[in-house]
This record gives sequence, structure tokens and C-alpha cells, in this order.
Amino acid sequence: MNVVILVLVLSFFALLLLNAPVCIAIALASFMAIFAHGLDASFMVAQRMANGVDSFPLLAIPFFVFAGYLMGRGGLARRLIDFALYYMGRLPGGLGYVNTLTCMLFGSISGSAAAAVSSIGGFMIPEMNKKGYDRDFNVALTATAATTGLLIPPSNCMIVYSVVAGSVSIASMFVAGILPGILVGLCIMFASGLVAWKKGYGCKSEQEQLPPLPRKIRIIHWVLRGIAGICAVLAWCIYGLGSGLLTLFVLLCVFKMITLVVGLCRIGERRVWLGALPSLLLVIIILGGILSGIFTATEASAVTVAYAFLLSVVVYREIPLRDLPAICLQTGTTTAVVMLLIGASSAMSWIMTMANIPQTVSQGLMELSSNPFIILLTINLLLLAVGFFMDMTPAILIFTPILLPVAVKLGITPIHFGIIMITNLCIGLCTPPVGTCLFIGCGVGKTTIANVTRKAIPFFIAMLVSLLFITYIPWISNGLPTLLEQTRNTTQSQR
Repeated sequence: MNVVILVLVLSFFALLLLNAPVCIAIALASFMAIFAHGLDASFMVAQRMANGVDSFPLLAIPFFVFAGYLMGRGGLARRLIDFALYYMGRLPGGLGYVNTLTCMLFGSISGSAAAAVSSIGGFMIPEMNKKGYDRDFNVALTATAATTGLLIPPSNCMIVYSVVAGSVSIASMFVAGILPGILVGLCIMFASGLVAWKKGYGCKSEQEQLPPLPRKIRIIHWVLRGIAGICAVLAWCIYGLGSGLLTLFVLLCVFKMITLVVGLCRIGERRVWLGALPSLLLVIIILGGILSGIFTATEASAVTVAYAFLLSVVVYREIPLRDLPAICLQTGTTTAVVMLLIGASSAMSWIMTMANIPQTVSQGLMELSSNPFIILLTINLLLLAVGFFMDMTPAILIFTPILLPVAVKLGITPIHFGIIMITNLCIGLCTPPVGTCLFIGCGVGKTTIANVTRKAIPFFIAMLVSLLFITYIPWISNGLPTLLEQTRNTTQSQR
């Protein structure tokens, strides 16, 4: 083995075993490897760390982190819970569905799994405890469901991956994560429903039914849906499938707003929509602005902060102005940790490239088997093992330069591989010994990691099943970005 590779690997794992912080372990291991390569280690590490954080797209991270803290403390989570509770809380085992759906919705506006566990779990875990659900089950569900927010945009880890991968658009990564995030959420809901049915959580006899709609109003709803469907088919025929789907989504949203304003809705439905709509609009503002070219992903993060500040401080008034300095300090601390990891990992990525580590790993995996199925399975097992012992950001920074060339040789697009990697590492966030979401959930739910881990096994299986679908069905990740690109090309050609 090359001396540089040997020094890099041994020093890195030795420092981890000595319980050194990950960023320190990465930086010192890089320093020693560069020194072994015969270069000026102090100068090269400093230069690479500075170049690593000198990136305009990374400016989105502190903004999204700040927005996540504002949303977590500004009452947005509680309103999303009320929204999900109205529609799904009446189902057998419905609070489990509510918990998962709310984590997905909150993750789609905050981009933080940890914020989802603390904000959603702080309300839903005690509420599920009162309704007779098992405490450990509740914590396990919240910890696993919160990870969907890292796939559903916006997502800080997608920004990090796009920067490390080099030629990947942040907007394309955001769009690519929508269907995989929904798929993971649905699989977790399915597992939750099976456990609830087996244990008798939320028996049907205890559930209330949604207020019925009069027959005339139901007819009006179906007529509006038919109009939306016809318009979507016309848009599909003229501009392509992407425009058809977008037209259907927009018209269904518009017609829903009309029925709510006019009063053609169920009792209490307008109230929950008024509470959740400002939060849900943020998703449309972010994705709509990025995809239409009004602003970049970095500019979208600043818009998110302004919108979250307006809702939390001005409209809902749940964050007093005197608390803003403490929130800014939290944001600065979190951002500093992330940026230090990015800088240190940039130095490690450089020396790995100099030592031909990506090429060596790529050649080794290609020699392992000629079957793409086996190689992808091997990559998944490797990433799952990495997720058990390493947090998401450093894992993305270290292993993207190593494994991405292998994926490209197999014909996997960088976008698809990014979704595969993030899905793998999401599982690691709720597994010991380094599961951030698991630790936060146990703290919120006041229980032990050992008890929660046993109850989380059905959810781990659900996440693994969704991972297999995402890995071996590329359309789940590539479908929406491809449709978006085709729609743009069709529109431009017709102009």
C-alpha cells in the first residue's frame, strides 16, 4: 500500500479512537499524509481549507440553519401538526401517520432532521403517550421520520454534496429529492400502520370521522378536479409531461384555495389551512423561485430567512426580539462546525486525489464483480457502515470523491448517486452509536437508546426497502429533473 494512503488511514482512525473531534481528526490526518508526501503540510492544509469554504453556494447553509431555528421556535411546527392531525388523526393508528407527515412537512421547510425531532417530537411524543402509544415506539418513529427532511428540499446536505461533486446543480438535487423523500415517508407510514394494527394503537372505535361534505359540494369538487385534469392533459400534449404535471399541481392548489375562501369545505378545515398555509407556501416560494430562475439556491436561503422571520416574529409573535441574539449565536456555532468540517475535508480530498485513492478504490470495486447490481449493493453496505460511525456531513465530504467515479463508470448519474448516498446516511442518523436524531429523540422522549433501537427495527426495515427501490429504480431520483429539463427545452424551442 502507498505510504501516503497508509499514513492517512491509520492516523485518521487512530485519532477517532482517541475520541478526537471529527474535524480535528480529518485535518491532522491530512496534515500527516501531506507531510509524508513530501510537501509543505502546514501551507497546503491552510490553503486547501481556505479554498474549500470559499464557495458561494455554501453561503446557503448558514441561512437555512438560521431559518430552521426560527421555524422550530416560531410556532410553525405546531400549526403543521394541527394540519396533519385534521386529516390523518382520525385513522386507526393515525397519530403515527400524523407524526410522519408532519416531520416530512417540517423538513420540507427547515431542511434539518435534528430540528424536526426536537420541534415535532416535543409535541407529538407526549401526545402519543397520552393516547396509549408506547413511548419507545413514539421516539423511534419520530427519529426515523425526521430524516425525510434531508431528502425533501431544501436540504443542507444536498448543498454540500453538490459542491463536493462539482458539476451537480443544487436545483436539480432539490428536485431529485422530492420523490425519494416521499417514498421513504410512505414506507415509514406503512411500518407504523402495521405496528399500530398489531398493538392496537388508536383503535378505530375511538376515532372520530371527518365532517361529511354535502352532495352538491362534493359534485363541485369533482368538477373542479376534472377541469384541472383536462387542462393538465392539454398542457402535456402541447408542452410535455413536466408541464402537464405542473399544471395539474397548480390548478389543484388554486381550486382548493377557492373552495376554502368561498366556504365549500368541511367544518374546521378552513381553520387548519389558515394555520398551515403560510408555512406550506414557503416550499412553493423556494422551489418555484429556483426552478423558474427568479433566484439561485443561495438567494432562496436568504428569502427563506426573511419569510421565516416575518412569520415567527411579526405574524405569530412567538419569538420575542430579545431571543434573536441567542438564535443567531446557535446559528453561528452550527455553521462554524459545518464550515470547519468542509474545510478540513477539502484538504483530505486533495491529498486523496494526489495519492490516487479514488482510482484505487474504483479499480478494486470494478475487479470485485462485473455485475452492477453487486457493486451497487457493496456501495450501499459500505455507506451504511459509514453512517453508523460518522455524521452525515463529513461522510459526504470524504466518500463522495471516492465513490462517485465508481458510480459514473456504472452509468449512474451524479444526481442519482447523491440521493443514494444521502438515503444511506439518513439511516445512520437514527442508529447507534452516532445517531444524532436517535440521541435527540431519546432526550425529548425521556427514554434509553437500547429500548428505542429495538422498537425502531420495523422502521429500519422500511428505510432499507425504500433504499433498494431508490438504488435500483433510477427514475425515482432522475424522473423529475429529467422532466424539468425536457419542459425547459420544449418551452425554449417553441419560443
